Amino acid sequence: MKALVLEAYNQFTYKEVPDPKIADNEVLVRVKAAGICGSDVHGMDGSSGRRLPPVIMGHEAAGEIAAVGSNVANWKAGDRVTFDSTIFKKDDWFTRQGHYQLSDGKMVVGVSTPDFRKDGAFAEYVVLPEHILYKLPDAISYTQAAFVEPAGVALHGIEITQPSMTDIVVVVGVGMVGSFVLQLLKIRGCRKVIAVDIDDFKLDLARKLGADHAFLPDDPKLMETVKALTDGRGADVVFEVVGEEDSVNTCISAVRKGGKVTLIGNVTPTINFPVQSVVTREIRVQGSCAINGEYPAVLDLIATGRLDVTSILSAEVPLSEGAAWFDRLYNKEKGLMKVMLKP
Repeated sequence: MKALVLEAYNQFTYKEVPDPKIADNEVLVRVKAAGICGSDVHGMDGSSGRRLPPVIMGHEAAGEIAAVGSNVANWKAGDRVTFDSTIFKKDDWFTRQGHYQLSDGKMVVGVSTPDFRKDGAFAEYVVLPEHILYKLPDAISYTQAAFVEPAGVALHGIEITQPSMTDIVVVVGVGMVGSFVLQLLKIRGCRKVIAVDIDDFKLDLARKLGADHAFLPDDPKLMETVKALTDGRGADVVFEVVGEEDSVNTCISAVRKGGKVTLIGNVTPTINFPVQSVVTREIRVQGSCAINGEYPAVLDLIATGRLDVTSILSAEVPLSEGAAWFDRLYNKEKGLMKVMLKP
């Protein structure tokens, strides 16, 4: 089969690779659409430490089942599916407690670390365990379905944070996942949602998707404005959807005393952290990892038109052109949000 392989940092090759083989409990999925995630872009240069070459990346995808293993009973060739990005153990202690995203020995599709390597969906086919698959409603296209994973990441962050209708919420970073956080907060009925991003294009899109206000983080009056919009206290809840030091510090500054900060972004391994500000203002800071069962809800939201996923779609291109589009994303081309690769 053909695949886009990261053979060395910043070096992709579109080439023939061996056809994957499936185990008894696995399925072979013919990939129809696979999105380039921001974590893939950061992974290509080695900065995230989670894409050790050689590896076939791609964890946001959808396709059609081409073959099933001998022990697979609930799926058949021809089924239209998407899949969770986390490959978890069903008999793990964390899984049994309802937190499969934290299971010991888990793997992430399209990710390579010192602990594991699992080739992903930037290829004609990908092999997956049957228990991470989800069937697509007829109303959802393969392209729409490839957005379910990042939308699921956004919804998981909201679910573990539990903002209320009375809350004023700030979202720092309104790229792909951040734009879904924004939309889902509006669907949840939060009192007011404020978007912060370094990109004017993304802020304009955030306004179209329902943000009540949108600001650049280097605005010298940003914190003064946030205070004015929150009755002088600061935001009740802040979501960080970048994963860098400056944006985390913006979140800590924007939240009120006793408020919540949820960290979703994950591109920088370590940062300097304002401990005293967090402790003296009794701020709750938590991480949000991946997805934990949010796929069915996201599929329903997309199928019924309540969640707009294609508004951030910039281009649908052949997988063979993937390397060039990675470069454009890496160079932060203006107006470029989501690129969908088609094998």
